[in-house]
Amino acid sequence: MKKLKALIVEDNTFMVTVLQDMLQLHTKYVSVLGVANSGQKALEMIKNTQPNVVFLDVELTDMTGFQLLSQLDEIPFKTIFTTSHSHYAIKAFRFNALDYLVKPIKEDELTEAIKRCLKSSANVNDVKTALTNLETQKISDQKLILPTQTGTLRFALKQISHIESERNYSYIYLNNGNKELSSKNLAYFEDILKDKGFFRSHRSFLVNKISISELNNDCFILKNNIEIPVSRRKKSEAKSWLNSSSNK
Repeated sequence: MKKLKALIVEDNTFMVTVLQDMLQLHTKYVSVLGVANSGQKALEMIKNTQPNVVFLDVELTDMTGFQLLSQLDEIPFKTIFTTSHSHYAIKAFRFNALDYLVKPIKEDELTEAIKRCLKSSANVNDVKTALTNLETQKISDQKLILPTQTGTLRFALKQISHIESERNYSYIYLNNGNKELSSKNLAYFEDILKDKGFFRSHRSFLVNKISISELNNDCFILKNNIEIPVSRRKKSEAKSWLNSSSNK
């Protein structure tokens, strides 16, 4: 099995020591090439050491981890973001299907991250899509990334009409009439999409505002004439949400 050549990009000396000590337990699979305590230093070291995995702090003293990546012509390495940020920031990682570790880093989560790195190639396209999403002002043009057993699906949010629960799975319905099965449950999608123009109208349905034609009694009527049920306890909230100006 090919050994991972790792670069740590972290400006907190204590966190560097902790991560180095934890990676010492995985020397069979990981070799630490060095540590960069700033984005500028990291850019130099990436060029000189050519790592195949970078543990990248989201907030550095001179730039963010995303700003660092945007300065690279190519990203031929796996990126594992490290963050002590809020749930909101973590939702962004999930939306973009990015690998991340929450500080303080837990040994079992680091172990799983290393296993994922050993199994898969660099997440170059996912990182590039994430960078594009950050620059995209219009929410409906942002792309949802969904890893599957056969590959990775990428949908602009405006392509999705609604999402339906199927036990512990979900069907993603597209405006062109197609649908895709995801291993993620509806609660997962509600968490990452509720501030992007989607509404949980029923225990089994999440609907995209831009696909709605009207609210009629107990259901949303979509522009393709599909009816999405609205539960009794959600009626008032659904009406207020549909009439609000946000995410239209």
